[in-house]
Amino acid sequence: MPEASDREAASKGDLTPPTPLPLQPLSGVVPRLGVVLAAGRSERLRAVTGGGSKALVRLGGLTLVERAVRTLLDAGIEKVLVVVGYHAGPVGTVVSRLGHGRVHAVLADGWELGNGSSLAAAEDSVRGHDLFLLVTADHLFGEGALDRLVRAGEPAVLVDPDPSSEAWAEGCRVRIRGRMAVAFGRQIDEPTIDCGAFLLSPEVFEAQREAAAEGDHTLAGAVSRLAACRGLRPVPIDDRTWWQDIDTPEDLRVARSRQRRSLIRDGDGPVSRYLNRPVSTRLSLALAPLRISPDLVSLVSVVLALVGAWMLATGRGILGGIVVQVASVLDGVDGETARLLMRAGPWGAMLDGVLDRVGDAAVMGGLGVWALGGGSNISPGVVVWLTVAATAGSLLSMASKDRATALGLPARPERRLGYLLGGRDGRLLLVAVASIYGRPAAALIAVTVTSAISLALRLWLIRRSVSTTR
Repeated sequence: MPEASDREAASKGDLTPPTPLPLQPLSGVVPRLGVVLAAGRSERLRAVTGGGSKALVRLGGLTLVERAVRTLLDAGIEKVLVVVGYHAGPVGTVVSRLGHGRVHAVLADGWELGNGSSLAAAEDSVRGHDLFLLVTADHLFGEGALDRLVRAGEPAVLVDPDPSSEAWAEGCRVRIRGRMAVAFGRQIDEPTIDCGAFLLSPEVFEAQREAAAEGDHTLAGAVSRLAACRGLRPVPIDDRTWWQDIDTPEDLRVARSRQRRSLIRDGDGPVSRYLNRPVSTRLSLALAPLRISPDLVSLVSVVLALVGAWMLATGRGILGGIVVQVASVLDGVDGETARLLMRAGPWGAMLDGVLDRVGDAAVMGGLGVWALGGGSNISPGVVVWLTVAATAGSLLSMASKDRATALGLPARPERRLGYLLGGRDGRLLLVAVASIYGRPAAALIAVTVTSAISLALRLWLIRRSVSTTR
């Protein structure tokens, strides 16, 4: 049960992991077709499926087969073929709703023999394609896990060169000689295992027939024979992502836990990481089965921020501070839900950014009105200037980070900058705490100072990075 951030460094052999492939395809060939094997029956998951198809088990709001299809589409695959067998009707019904004509199902008559026979059912559909991407529905992949495999440009396999001991015991091991995978099987005593994702040529179907003639109807048997003839390039999974094979209820529990942890972003500051995310990720997982639109969550978040701003403006500091912090937590749920449901896109990101700025401006305005109305001993002129400065600092802090990303400038250590509390999560926490203590002017000062320092440091670090790369 492997995960890139939680590997075990067990010594199971003396193998140097293959060098990661460049992102450009080696041969110029990029696959346009993907195949998902979703025909099998899983007795080990019967307690969860109730005798139904494992492909219909839900995880993070999506069935496993739907998640596999969306993973291929997100990787740039144009068309996806889903091979069905056990409970073909219900699985086919789910598949028929996906992809707006880009996803189709095909029935594997001999699926009971093994997943190699399921692969054979895709042969007619694969004709005319130099390469196709193959995954099984019971393998879960983190964001970007298939990117290097898609760009390999030749028959290849996604491998985990350093799996956990549990994954190694359950997985299909890979024998690598030089820079090629030459054999697959659980009987192989080597440290690398495959991740259940392959970039294959139509030659694999002849290899499958040869394996079947010898009584081996497994996918491992087919790819082993293909590898023995021409070799498969091993592509190590990026250590910034993860994968999970789901065979048992325990695998499913671990997959849910790892999926939740994957929602934490590298750039999260301490407030998001240790205060907001522990709440928002669990809320996102609870909401995901409802398939609520992430845009709706964004709207609810900004409405809460506006309500909090109104409460601050009317001097209700304790309640207003609490509502503002709740809005801050909910602000993470839209993005997390979008990633869980694999619906993240530029429109959602833009809408979220605009609404965040509206909410921040309203909150700073609410603090200013409260301070002017008797919530502070500072002169009205100073309060106005503090409100303007805090609002400008809030907007510039977010805008500078977004602009740097849009221009492709070197990434800055946003996680470390987060300790200055100049990001949105830190800013709203400062507002909440100061408001609960009845200090609106202190909140405006804190936001102004932290936003200015964070902005200055970000610009300086970006400038230094750009100068060193010239």
